[in-house]
Amino acid sequence: MNTPLPALPPSLDLQLLRTFLAVVDAHSFALAADWLALTPSAVSGHIKRLEDNVGVKLLARTTRRLELTAQGETLYAYGRNILNLEREVRAKLSGSPLQGRLRVGASEDFASTWLPYVLQSFSRSHPQASVELKVGVTSQLLQFKDLGHLDLVFGKQCRRVEQEGELLWEEPLVWAYSSQLPLDPLAPLPLAVFPEPCVYRESAVDALSQAQRAWRLAFESSSMAGCIAAALAGFAVTPIARSQLREGLCELGPEQALPKLAVARFYAFAEGGSPAVSALVESVREWGKRKRFIGDSRL
Repeated sequence: MNTPLPALPPSLDLQLLRTFLAVVDAHSFALAADWLALTPSAVSGHIKRLEDNVGVKLLARTTRRLELTAQGETLYAYGRNILNLEREVRAKLSGSPLQGRLRVGASEDFASTWLPYVLQSFSRSHPQASVELKVGVTSQLLQFKDLGHLDLVFGKQCRRVEQEGELLWEEPLVWAYSSQLPLDPLAPLPLAVFPEPCVYRESAVDALSQAQRAWRLAFESSSMAGCIAAALAGFAVTPIARSQLREGLCELGPEQALPKLAVARFYAFAEGGSPAVSALVESVREWGKRKRFIGDSRL
């Protein structure tokens, strides 16, 4: 007598998986609903169906926050790769691969942090497309775009812009300094900043002026790596997006008599809506959602 084979669990529903990743990345059911153009109740329904599908609890909800269960951590790690592979397969099977040169401008923090990883993924999905990158200040890059020299600009602002720019994500600016060295609380605050014009610099100076906190220009560099090096060395404090915090840096705040900084908003400014532009913007948006809270817990 043949022993019946055990029933296989149902296949993962990619739509439900996308919703799960969005909830984790957004830290919120409501914000995930905005990203996905769904109602919060629909998002909750997707998560319940996914948990029923896999037979385990993925998210533990408390009154204040969401936390991934151990099984949720596993699905999150694999889920991103599953969706990336699915997108790559569709691109290769479409019969119309993206081709040609894409002229991209990026602010220095974009180019030195997120963009290398995004380009790596983009090149795997679209091997016949090429990218020409120009790094600079957002305002100057937008001028190049207006002159027709760039197809796409990734930049930042500390205020909302006109509809020309597509908001990718936003996150707080923070004061970054060496986690190993003390900061003299009585001396004027030593600042490491970009040359003018720079929205991080403007936000820092405005906040210090309003708080009547004495400061001095200790280090100026057109390189984000340079400003971060100055902070790591304990030479100066630098304003950066929270997702740019790394080992060796700590976030300063009211304990050091430092005021709250503005929110940094990261935008894509596109000239036209070609498939290549849309694909690269989507890649950056996904990366930003995953990495913008690197200094916090995932949820």
